[in-house]
Amino acid sequence: MPTETFEFQVEARQLLQMMIHSIYSNKDVFLRELVSNSSDALDKLRLEALRDDTLGADVSDLHIAIEADSQARTLTVRDNGIGMSRDEVVQLIGTIANSGTAKFLRELKEAEDSAATEGLIGQFGVGFYSSFMVADEVTLLTRRAGESQGTRWTSTGEGTYTVEAVDEAPQGTSIVLRLKPEDSEDQLHDYTSPWKIKEIVKRYSDFITWPIRMAPARPAAQDGTGADAAAESPAEPETLNSMKALWARSRDEVTDAEYHELYKHISHDWTDPLETIRLQAEGTFEYQALLFIPAHAPQDLFMQGYKRGVQLYVKRVFIMDDCEALMPQYLRFVKGVVDAQDLSLNVSREILQQDRQIQLMHRRLAKKVLSTIKDMMSAHPERYATLWREFGRVLKEGLLGDFENRDAILGVSSFATTHDKDAPTTLAQYVERMKDGQEHIFYLTGESRQAVENSPHMEAFQAKGIEVLLLTDPVDEVWVDAVPEFDGKQLRSVAKGEVDLDTEQEKEQAGTEREQQQQEYAGLLSWMTDQLSENVKEVRLSSRLTVSPACIVSDANDVTPALENIYRAMGQPVPSVKRILELNPKHPLILGLNRTHTEGKDDTTTLDETAELVYAMALLAEGGELSDPSRFVKLMADRLERTL
Repeated sequence: MPTETFEFQVEARQLLQMMIHSIYSNKDVFLRELVSNSSDALDKLRLEALRDDTLGADVSDLHIAIEADSQARTLTVRDNGIGMSRDEVVQLIGTIANSGTAKFLRELKEAEDSAATEGLIGQFGVGFYSSFMVADEVTLLTRRAGESQGTRWTSTGEGTYTVEAVDEAPQGTSIVLRLKPEDSEDQLHDYTSPWKIKEIVKRYSDFITWPIRMAPARPAAQDGTGADAAAESPAEPETLNSMKALWARSRDEVTDAEYHELYKHISHDWTDPLETIRLQAEGTFEYQALLFIPAHAPQDLFMQGYKRGVQLYVKRVFIMDDCEALMPQYLRFVKGVVDAQDLSLNVSREILQQDRQIQLMHRRLAKKVLSTIKDMMSAHPERYATLWREFGRVLKEGLLGDFENRDAILGVSSFATTHDKDAPTTLAQYVERMKDGQEHIFYLTGESRQAVENSPHMEAFQAKGIEVLLLTDPVDEVWVDAVPEFDGKQLRSVAKGEVDLDTEQEKEQAGTEREQQQQEYAGLLSWMTDQLSENVKEVRLSSRLTVSPACIVSDANDVTPALENIYRAMGQPVPSVKRILELNPKHPLILGLNRTHTEGKDDTTTLDETAELVYAMALLAEGGELSDPSRFVKLMADRLERTL
């Protein structure tokens, strides 16, 4: 059959321009696409040979070969797979030039703003045309297994293409790219360079099932005749890919050392992972995952721009690094690989489209990681302790956004507590130790354990022996308001609202005393409320203080000052909320202040300054900041001077 020449339609030319200049963000992926097509052809031949005994194809050495000729500036990708007939070449490779071009172009443009790209790659053979990003001319030679005649397709990607029959052609498909001359001057894009080919194969196709071989460059002739001195004994081709998709092999076939090597390759971490997680999902949507929990947190874990997510493969072909769609933000420290059998990608196989499959994978992976951490708590407590020390602050971020897994996250969380200074506790352990009649899980937030333990708000709880969670991470200020309860027990801050820790019997005994104190201090409380009205909304007697003269508390539903500062740092305006000053009616300072106010012995200025000092000391005791520190210092200096 003679050579036939065809002319591209206008839409086809536009499409080729999109392929070359718009769809792919990295030219290197052309080799990934060609290798992926060859791998598919080998898979098809293996299946076809099992079904059809008369096929007569040799399946003993299925492989992909890459040949580079730096002098001729050509790159060849060859496979001995199923191959294509002439009709298939026209239908599959020639799709870009037939009447379906306008339809494909329309669907491609529509897919830029939707998730309607599923199946476009396989349907239209788009990946093959990525070759024109690096080649001036592409020649495809193919022969289908079981047929005697081959087909050659040639095009420069501009105006025309040719199709011709070839009597002698090897089984399979070979694609010869005549590389663009400008790439020869750029070492990073010299696709005849062995190191560049190895780099691309290692990055994108390392886990392809079939061997990818490349013959080493032959040495130049030494006799001056121009003959190849090594022609008599050609060097053995080098296999470029490892073919070790560890996630696709059973656990007993893989050693821990192999898992650790893969983790180090993925994460660029020099230490072994803390835990290895395997997951295999079967059914209508199949995928495999191999995840790793690092042993230490990277320095930039909390920095903006931290790259998170796992590597995504589709049928062992690398698609992208740091696939954020598969892992929630609070598990950003998890590294690993997810390999799906089929997944909705965009036409360049580079950007993941949001669809139900991805959401299901996201949910399943998160649940698997959390269940693994839960198992670590009981089976490997030392590993869990390391994990929580390194990543506990990150995990608690999930309490703010992942409502579906909130209970699971609470279940694997640990907190410092007044029960044991050295060992953190879980909420379940806290509930088990709760005193009879205790209805709440008490906590206090602050900048450090020392600051929280020394807070005046803790005095009554320490006196009663009631355990308090000591929350010192910045995220603690936020999630405690988002989590209403655990195991039916409400979380309650010891620095909010009124505290009543007395038993019924103690309440009966103290009832008369409290009524008497309210009457004795009524005048002072009213006067101080007016005097400090710019800073507090109420001054009242405290039931939580045993040692300190005063403390400042918030109403049950008010935003804490620390949370106000966090919101302001994020650029979110928050109205300032006045708090409540509580006085210890049994403290000598408060007793003397009340007596002085009642008897009117002191001058008004001195009494005003004392009230101001009491408020300032209470604010400093909880780690707050004074609005006018210099005035506080002056008042204290004057008062000390008088006492001396």
